[in-house]
Amino acid sequence: MSRSPQKKIRILSILIAILAVADILVISACFRVPGKKARVPATEPTEIQEETTEPEPTDPEAPVSTATVLATGDLLMHKKVIDSGKQEDGSYDFSSIFRYISPIVQQADYAVANLETTLAGTDNGYAYSGNPKFNSPDAIVDAAKDAGFQMLLTANNHSLDTGLVGFKRTVQVVREKGLETLGTYLTADEKKWTVVNVNGINLGMVCYTYSDGFNQSGKPVLNFVNELSEDGLLNYFTYNHLPEFYEELGTYVKEMKAAGADATILFIHWGTEYRLSADTNQTAMAQALCDLGIDAIVGGHPHVVEPIDLLTSSQDPSHKTVVLYSLGNAVSNQRKEEIESRPTGETEDGLLYRLTFGKYADGTVKIDAVDLIPTWVNMNSDSGSRLYPIIPLDPANMDSWQSSCNLTDSQLLSAKASLNRTNQIIAASLQKVQAGLAPAEEPAETEPTTASSEEAA
Repeated sequence: MSRSPQKKIRILSILIAILAVADILVISACFRVPGKKARVPATEPTEIQEETTEPEPTDPEAPVSTATVLATGDLLMHKKVIDSGKQEDGSYDFSSIFRYISPIVQQADYAVANLETTLAGTDNGYAYSGNPKFNSPDAIVDAAKDAGFQMLLTANNHSLDTGLVGFKRTVQVVREKGLETLGTYLTADEKKWTVVNVNGINLGMVCYTYSDGFNQSGKPVLNFVNELSEDGLLNYFTYNHLPEFYEELGTYVKEMKAAGADATILFIHWGTEYRLSADTNQTAMAQALCDLGIDAIVGGHPHVVEPIDLLTSSQDPSHKTVVLYSLGNAVSNQRKEEIESRPTGETEDGLLYRLTFGKYADGTVKIDAVDLIPTWVNMNSDSGSRLYPIIPLDPANMDSWQSSCNLTDSQLLSAKASLNRTNQIIAASLQKVQAGLAPAEEPAETEPTTASSEEAA
């Protein structure tokens, strides 16, 4: 039976419509955004429209890679802090110290802490002890490693508290447990600096401590009584011989750069204990170190937080150095009730300090950002045992401090008081540094003008 012309036209139209829809489906599938679920066609053919997005333009001024380095203050292992880690079986576990800061530490690309104690063990005639001669269980290194730290600074005024035996064993233990050491060495021929590759950015790092001077044999003395009998095992300076220090460090800076360092960080033990601002030695030294080409200076020893600064080299106006004069204490038993010179509690305060380095398409590396998270040591009793957890005081999370860090109402008030103390010391200087690091804004375009004859003259 033959169909009418009208019916033939109607069938042809339907076929064309079906083919058109099929073409749309095929084209849509070809341009489907990866990761998006394929659309399932409905029973009745419908027109399908895929959302298309233009690729985001690449910012030519954005870094091609970044590296965040975190540093914290002194791990000052007083006897009561040591005792807090003792377990029923006689072993030690210090994980409670880092419990609340470890997520922050682990977010950094590289993390550093100052180990202000020795690890002499108890088989060399020494017992575990705090000030004035620090000697701690090896477990403090395990806890620091588990918390996310990759390097421990071992050059400070207590490095020789347990003699040369404790000095060398400290380096050995830290290295055997898989962390890097900086500032003290097992042999005189070891490099006195290191270059660490962090996300494709080579960071040269070096660590120094002040020395109290020299004994009659010309050996450096730490903590006023302990001499280093072997040469070449410690990076140190004395305030009375700073030109020699600058010369030595200048050589190391050149060596680090020759080894590929894109930027350099100096960790330094210096300053005046319990002083809330940098002393004249620190400020003068900081400028000299900036002139040597150091990019960042991270200080410790005063046991309180000191301000931050941004210096400009007198030799090269394009070079700037970020200086944090003191990170304060990460953990200690220096309570306000026990420190006569600081009864207001600053010895309980510290900083988590983050430097973000950016590497750009032309190969240059610079410090793009600096940020600080204040910390407070919450000495408390848990089931009769004294504990010393470090509490991060990020103002953005203040509403959750109590629940996330298991604080009582009284402890919460103390934490807020700690934040207030630290802000009074660093807030203004931090704003200055951040403003100095911010990229300069492009000047607004203006219509060209013709100078008058007087202006031209």
